[in-house]
Amino acid sequence: MGKQTSDARSAEKRAIKHCSHWIGGKPWDGEAERHGDIYDPATGQVTGQVDFAAPAEVDLAVSAAADAFREWSRVSLAKRATVLFAFRELVRTHADELASLITSEHGKVAADAAGEVARGLEVVEFACGIPHLLKGGYSENVSTNVDSYSIRQPVGVVAGITPFNFPAMVPMWMFPLAIACGNTFVLKPSEKDPSASLLLASLWAEAGLPDGVFNVVHGDKVAVDAVARHPGIAAVSFVGSTPIARYVYETGTSHGKRVQALGGAKNHMVVLPDADLDLAADMAVSAGFGSAGERCMAISAVVAVDPIGDDLVGRIRERISGLRVGPGTDERAEMGPLVTGPHRDRVASYLDSGVREGATLAVDGRAHPVIGGAAEGFWLGPSVLDHVTPSMSCYTDEIFGPVLSVLRAPSYSSAVDLVNSNPYGNGVAIFTCDGGAARRFVSEVQAGMVGVNVPIPVPMAYYSFGGWKASLFGDTHVHGTEGIHFYTRGKVVTSRWLDPSHGGINLGFPVNA
Repeated sequence: MGKQTSDARSAEKRAIKHCSHWIGGKPWDGEAERHGDIYDPATGQVTGQVDFAAPAEVDLAVSAAADAFREWSRVSLAKRATVLFAFRELVRTHADELASLITSEHGKVAADAAGEVARGLEVVEFACGIPHLLKGGYSENVSTNVDSYSIRQPVGVVAGITPFNFPAMVPMWMFPLAIACGNTFVLKPSEKDPSASLLLASLWAEAGLPDGVFNVVHGDKVAVDAVARHPGIAAVSFVGSTPIARYVYETGTSHGKRVQALGGAKNHMVVLPDADLDLAADMAVSAGFGSAGERCMAISAVVAVDPIGDDLVGRIRERISGLRVGPGTDERAEMGPLVTGPHRDRVASYLDSGVREGATLAVDGRAHPVIGGAAEGFWLGPSVLDHVTPSMSCYTDEIFGPVLSVLRAPSYSSAVDLVNSNPYGNGVAIFTCDGGAARRFVSEVQAGMVGVNVPIPVPMAYYSFGGWKASLFGDTHVHGTEGIHFYTRGKVVTSRWLDPSHGGINLGFPVNA
């Protein structure tokens, strides 16, 4: 009996997948000293192991990227665009496989996972236009016989440190532009859902990207510190929580790097009394509970301007009752589990603390039914805390889960003051039928991305994504033209060429006697 149990355990160990680094155009074949478990959030079961990089592995990746930079930075824009177009087609072909990996390791339902891949692809498509995006300027005769022109050149080896909630999209907000600009890239994805990054690495290789231009190292804080401090890395892009964003920014800049670090959020949705309340309720539910609320642009605070608060909460409650929670592999599911058990427990704790601090628990997601899911999964249904005030921890903290806080405001001005006094400034939305009120709100509100009757105002790839205040460290947003500027350095050339009549070479032109 003991031998059978041992054999079963050995078979189970062999069945789980193993994720390692991608360095120099191929999987790393070394032996890692430390590892992390990969979970299926819908079952709570360990489905794989991921190697954690030590500084030595980060060194290997940076060295491979530095070697590749010497050639890749000199490759023509036409050739770079050709590789990018090939990569785009391969991502499109493997979109379902990428989405399936995201669902299996993050827990997103199929529609959310497919949407993530599609939004990442938008940046790849934008990067395909790199010959146009890198055009400089030229001014003739700025002084007598003197011309000036500007060019942008790659910065070198650059790195991205990306979060668990978008394991494909957020990396694709970074590396397509960085690589298109002539840089080489080292990606440190979240250790919670590492497989999508490895599939993307293999697709780059298949697209014809030279070895070493794109590398992946997995790990925890050890790998993050090695990236942020490495002398061979010129720039770091980061997306994650505000405390870690601040840490990466301060660490990276103190080591001479260019850093853009996007932090946390507390995104508000202001609903004026004239708004279409059915639309507002629909949008509050989809924007608050899509991807289980695990996204930095999720609506986490609804600000209802008197007197529509009770009516709006009633409509939100009605819609939540029909929301289907279940595994991402179940076609009926509209919301999946949270990414880990400890994270689920932390998010659920705000329901109790909110009530203790005076809020009303309008919807308790702990009682929400789960369709077809294992009891051991990391489940928490959509929840609503009503009559929340700005001093409560459920409002001051970024919960990063399916908990919607509803605050009441007596007027438009007090609603704007509430939003602007929050330390975060990532995204904000207003729902109204009054164009003048919307225009004034867009001008007055202090946030980097604003939606008018749009709850999650994530810009298209040709605009740039980023917040204000504690939601961004650094002064450059991601993708769009700001992304191009982050991954390049400007150079201005001023030149004078003497006319041949000043003793230059004889060009053989006819001379008028």
